[in-house]
Amino acid sequence: MTAPPMSRTVGVAPERLAGWLDGFAQRHGRTDVRVGDTHVVLVAPDGAQARIALPWGQLDDGDDPLGALVAASTRHRVVGALIVRRKAHAVGVFDGEALVAGRHGSHYVQGRTKAGGWSQQRYARRRANQAERSFEAAAADAVEVLLPRLGDLEALVTGGDRTAVSAVLAEPGLERLVAAGLPQPFGVLAVPDPNAGVLAGFAAQFRRVSIELNELA
Repeated sequence: MTAPPMSRTVGVAPERLAGWLDGFAQRHGRTDVRVGDTHVVLVAPDGAQARIALPWGQLDDGDDPLGALVAASTRHRVVGALIVRRKAHAVGVFDGEALVAGRHGSHYVQGRTKAGGWSQQRYARRRANQAERSFEAAAADAVEVLLPRLGDLEALVTGGDRTAVSAVLAEPGLERLVAAGLPQPFGVLAVPDPNAGVLAGFAAQFRRVSIELNELA
């Protein structure tokens, strides 16, 4: 019988993952563990399934895939963070959960207007210029914060607005960062306008283990 499709997603802190796995087995029975390139799938005798993402890459080969999964999820990594929206940015370096270097800024960018004609075009140009200055400031902070630690970084985690992140990475001065080809394992994570608090809490967001569950789990 075909298992029900995945119906919900939960996020589990890495430090709680071992307990979550034990609880899944206790609730649903001894699971069949299937290891793929991007996910580990648990299949229980009662039809419950859990699909656990592997954003940091494939697991090391071994006889204990769940132990390897926990080890990969809890391992401290030095990671660069770039969070950009039109009106604010934040840049940081994390060692595990700890923010070891960071900078953030806010910017004035006008909202959209309903005016038409030449007025709308002037307004759009002014708004575009304001956004460009915002992205330049974000890039300058990225140069100051990320480039000195470039050799230590295992990944670049981005958040905010996809277009804004791309615009900042295209700014002059960040060629070395782009050329380094750091993995960006999560795409662009959804976050509000960044400030000190958003930056400080970013590690908790990107370190969280994403688990898809079917309706029987």
